[in-house]
Amino acid sequence: MTVTCERVVSSLSPDDMEALCEAVTAAILDGGGFGWLQPPGSQALERYFEGMLLVPERSLYVVRDKGMICGAGQLARPPSSYEAHAATVNLTGFFVAPYARGRGLGRALANAMIQGAKAMGCKVINCDVRETHDAAIGLFRSLDFEHWGTHPYYARIGGQTVRGLFFSKLLAGEHEAARWQSSIAAPDAGGAPAPSEAPEKATHGLTLYPAIDLKDGACVRLRRGEMEDATHYSDDPAAQARLFEEAGCRHLHVVDLNGAFAGKSTNIPAIESIVKATSLPVQLGGGIRDMAAIERWLEAGVSRIILGSVAVKDPELVRQAARAFPGQIVAGIDARQGRVATEGWAEVSELEANDLALRMEDAGVAAIIFTEITRDGMLAGLDLEQTADMARRLSIPVIASGGVGTLNHLKDLREIARTVPGISGAIVGRALYDGRIALKDALDVLGSC
Repeated sequence: MTVTCERVVSSLSPDDMEALCEAVTAAILDGGGFGWLQPPGSQALERYFEGMLLVPERSLYVVRDKGMICGAGQLARPPSSYEAHAATVNLTGFFVAPYARGRGLGRALANAMIQGAKAMGCKVINCDVRETHDAAIGLFRSLDFEHWGTHPYYARIGGQTVRGLFFSKLLAGEHEAARWQSSIAAPDAGGAPAPSEAPEKATHGLTLYPAIDLKDGACVRLRRGEMEDATHYSDDPAAQARLFEEAGCRHLHVVDLNGAFAGKSTNIPAIESIVKATSLPVQLGGGIRDMAAIERWLEAGVSRIILGSVAVKDPELVRQAARAFPGQIVAGIDARQGRVATEGWAEVSELEANDLALRMEDAGVAAIIFTEITRDGMLAGLDLEQTADMARRLSIPVIASGGVGTLNHLKDLREIARTVPGISGAIVGRALYDGRIALKDALDVLGSC
């Protein structure tokens, strides 16, 4: 048989990558795909697929005819912290190049992905399709996907509004499927669940992000985001990064404070020294406001880029970056009493933090870092109410920031996260440097992952 399917688990060969990009380009020209109406070019597509392999929640499948890649699809799982949907997976980015259709490739690819979803322990597989994609709709119907809903404003193409159809397929075995279906709650049942039906509390660990804030090449911490109210902690950011790694931290949060105010990276030598000094993933923010800067830092070894002010002023850049570097773009939302602040917290807009968070989720960012800046550096505790409210509205993780001053503040966050699984971690700075919280104790409380 000439048609084969496989899950991609390592970097593709140059020939395979070229064939995949060629197939994607043909599919986009044939009717759009991956959010593109026009092909973005081979370099952008290569970055897209290479970046996808770095995202644990994404699985890439390809279908070959006579050894050549002619189509692909992705299985997208919810983040590990989002336990409410742990049994579901979304089939997305599914296509077969127009020059390879009519040979059974689409059915072979879909079946391989369904089996992959079952192997992951998923019970439900979801997908959505433009109403105009008749062949895809026919394929999913033939594979026993159920059409359960229609989006009236799914896409805008060529000045026309196109509807979208939502499909689901239950993957559970016959007996388990019967149990699932019999337990579906009536929409008007009303009342609180019986004690035996109460949802279990989440038990996932939270990630601790020790903060390294850079001003004039040194590690500092600000109070309420005021540059003139900075406490100096270390002249050696690289050594500080190594100390965090040796203590058991698994991530670093780095902010270029000068860059945030200047609108461009300023503490470049200090950031480079941190990346070289440790093997920990580094998420970097502060003054990164164009694709060139994003690419520069990712190529330099930074794991994730935090986009803050630009999320308000240039949301299309965020969308392009999230598409080009899946899983590596994070939105930093800083707010004063619920209103978004920009330009290193120097300006406050009329935009609500939750509204921006929803826009960033739609743009495709991997996570949100939420900071209530009236608390930042004040050691008075996180704004748990705002953080939890945001996390409940989103399907992507929310990282809490601003105000951690005692171990009890982390315990409070941990307790909230048991019932709001969208909260995935916390950024801690001044309390660690001042010794108010022992790093080991913080890691123990959060169960850091």
